[in-house]
Amino acid sequence: MVQHDKKTLERMIDGDLPWDELKPIISGRKDPNRFDIILEILQERVSWNEKILLPLHEHLYVVSKEGQRIVKCDCGYEFGDYRENWKHKCRVRVRDTEESIGELYPKYMGSDPDWEELREYICPGCLSLLDVEAVPPGYPTIFNFLPDIDAFYEKWLGRKAPDKK
Repeated sequence: MVQHDKKTLERMIDGDLPWDELKPIISGRKDPNRFDIILEILQERVSWNEKILLPLHEHLYVVSKEGQRIVKCDCGYEFGDYRENWKHKCRVRVRDTEESIGELYPKYMGSDPDWEELREYICPGCLSLLDVEAVPPGYPTIFNFLPDIDAFYEKWLGRKAPDKK
């Protein structure tokens, strides 16, 4: 098994690896310590001290804070309990007119606003675009992912989550 160094994994996270280098990393057997190195890289990139338990989404992490597991953005904005949909605490831009969709797509290349709206979820702290949903008008907010953190650590990594005693 090939072990990948921290610098290579940083380049992978940043999207700076050419496909011929990236493909074997993502399709091959995983280094036993890759997850720990990835967490170390991500932790070094944020200005806050709470321990990252799991990367959740681009710019978002599940972290341990004062005995709780919360979702936190790169900028430090806290969305609350990780079991609740973080999108409900975002600023939301809804593109539901031809004009607003036309800002993104050439005429006749975008969606029909009678059938679909684009929802852009934006961090209230740093205004980073966190996610986009393309859904029928009135469709409920999608909850992308609810990780079972304890099972992930115990079954995949063979240890307890760092915030569990």
